[in-house]
Amino acid sequence: MALLLHLETATKRCSVSLSDGFQLVACKELSEENFNHAEKLHVFIEEILKENNYKFSDLSAICVSKGPGSYTGLRIGVSSAKGLAYTLDIPLISINTLEVLARQLKIENGTIIPMIDARRMEVFTAHYSTNYDCIKETYALVLETDSFDAFEGILHFVGDGATKCKEMFSDGRFVYHDDIVYPSSKNMIELGFQKFIDK
Repeated sequence: MALLLHLETATKRCSVSLSDGFQLVACKELSEENFNHAEKLHVFIEEILKENNYKFSDLSAICVSKGPGSYTGLRIGVSSAKGLAYTLDIPLISINTLEVLARQLKIENGTIIPMIDARRMEVFTAHYSTNYDCIKETYALVLETDSFDAFEGILHFVGDGATKCKEMFSDGRFVYHDDIVYPSSKNMIELGFQKFIDK
């Protein structure tokens, strides 16, 4: 199979995963109030390879979360991914952070609305179906009381931006998944390997 390294640094979670094909081999991640990505990312990468008896030369591709999200976090993740891919002469695969976030939720009906905090009353968001087809591409949204009036059916909110919605949108069709706050590199595996297969 193909050994892929996945880096997710778009939010306060620094997350690194290793996969063989569609299978997770290992994951290291840490969520802290302050961004420690510059300190933790390379340590996590080296540890995850060493602990699973792999070398950098065993990697087939690097996957990186491309945002939206924290400029500083994304800069650290993308520059590290580009450096590794260039040095190892292997493919670099980018994946939308909001889709990574959406894929942590499994539902049978409704629309998934992942949200990443963009400060004040603004969020980065997109809309996904129950099978993760993108209904509306990434956009910035200033939250207002009528922001979701055009939607029908149940709306499932995930991400650290969703907490801003609770006081504004509280009727039964708004469902908050408070256990899904930050994206994880584990949820990049299926997307990343499929892109690798598709070249």
